[in-house]
Amino acid sequence: MRRIAISVVASTLTLSLAGCGVLGATGNSSDASPTKGNDITVGLLLPEKKNSRYEKFDYPIIRDKVASLTRNQGKVAYANAEQDADKQESQLEKMIADGVDVILLDAVDSKAIAGAVQRAKDAGIPVIAYDRLAEGPIDAYISFDNELVGEVQGRSLLEALGSKADSSDKIVMMNGSPTDPNAKQFKDGAMAELSGKLTIAKSYDTENWDPKNAQANMTEAINAVGADNIVAVYSANDAMAGGIIKALEAAGVTDLPPITGQDAELEAVQRVVAGDQYMSVYKSYPAEAEAAAEMAVARVQGRDIQFDALTRDKVDSPTDEDIPAQLVSVVALTRENIAETVVADGIYKVSDICTAQFKDECSAIGLK
Repeated sequence: MRRIAISVVASTLTLSLAGCGVLGATGNSSDASPTKGNDITVGLLLPEKKNSRYEKFDYPIIRDKVASLTRNQGKVAYANAEQDADKQESQLEKMIADGVDVILLDAVDSKAIAGAVQRAKDAGIPVIAYDRLAEGPIDAYISFDNELVGEVQGRSLLEALGSKADSSDKIVMMNGSPTDPNAKQFKDGAMAELSGKLTIAKSYDTENWDPKNAQANMTEAINAVGADNIVAVYSANDAMAGGIIKALEAAGVTDLPPITGQDAELEAVQRVVAGDQYMSVYKSYPAEAEAAAEMAVARVQGRDIQFDALTRDKVDSPTDEDIPAQLVSVVALTRENIAETVVADGIYKVSDICTAQFKDECSAIGLK
C-alpha cells in the first residue's frame, strides 16, 4: 500500500481530528442538498469477536455517532462474521438485499470479499473499507497507519534490548493472519526497524490471529531455537502475545523476554503493568470509529466537501489505485504512559486495570 502524509496528528497522546476541521465539520441536514435525509441505514460488518475492541468500542461508537449525526433518525445494521469469510460474504449480501444506504466493511478476507463489494457497487451502495483495506471498488478507506504500527513495535523491541542488542541476537516474529492485509503492513513496518539489527530466527503468519495458533507456533519456535536463545518476541497483537507468554511459561521461562503487542486490550495493559509484556500499540478507537461514521453519513447524504475533508490521503489496493483514505496515527503504550493514553481517553478506568492482583505493580508506577 502506498502511503502519503497523514492528515491527523496526536495531541498529548490523544488523537484529535477536530483540530484539523474534520470531525468538527459535521454539519446538519440544512448544510447541503443531500441525496438522502437523516433516515438512513449504515451497514456495519466487523470481522471477529476474539479481539474485544470490535464489540466493546467500534460498534457502539459508530452506532452512537451515526445517531448523533442524523438527529437519532439514522441507524446501524450490525453483523459480526466471527472470523468466517463465507459468513461475512453472506452478511454483506443480506445488507445489499435489505437495501442499506452505505456499508462500513472490516473484511475477514480482503481478497475473497471483492466480488461482494462489486455487487454492492452494482446495487448503488457505497462501501467504505474500515480498519482493513478490502479489495474491489471501495469508495474510501479509514484505518490506522499500519506501517507505523509495525515501526513502533520494532523500535520498542530495540529500545527494550538497549545497548546489549546485537545483530546475532535471535528473535521470533509472530505476524498476523495472511488473509488480513494489515498484517503484512505491520510486518513491513517492523522489518524496516529490525532488519540487520537482530536475527529473525523464526517467523510465522498466524492463521486467524488466533492466540492458540500463536501459542503452538511459539512452542515450535522454542523447541527449534531454544528458550534461552530467544532475546525478544515480536507479536503483532495483544491476543497473540497472551498465547506466546503461555508457551514461554510452559517451557519453564520465568524471566520473560520483551514482547510486543497491539490494541491495548485490558489484559495486555495489565501484563504491561506487571512487566510480562513490554508494550502494546494504543490506537484511538473513538477517533477511527467516529471518523468512519462521519464518512459514511457524508457519503450517503452527498456532502462531498465534508467527505473530501475526511479522506485527504490516498492508498492503493491490489485492485484499485488512489482510493480516498484517512490514516490515523498511533502511540506506543508502556508502563510510563498508561495514565496519559487509555486512562485519559476513557478507554479504561484505573480501577479496571489496577485490580487486587495488580495493586502493587500499579502503585510502583504511580497508577492510582
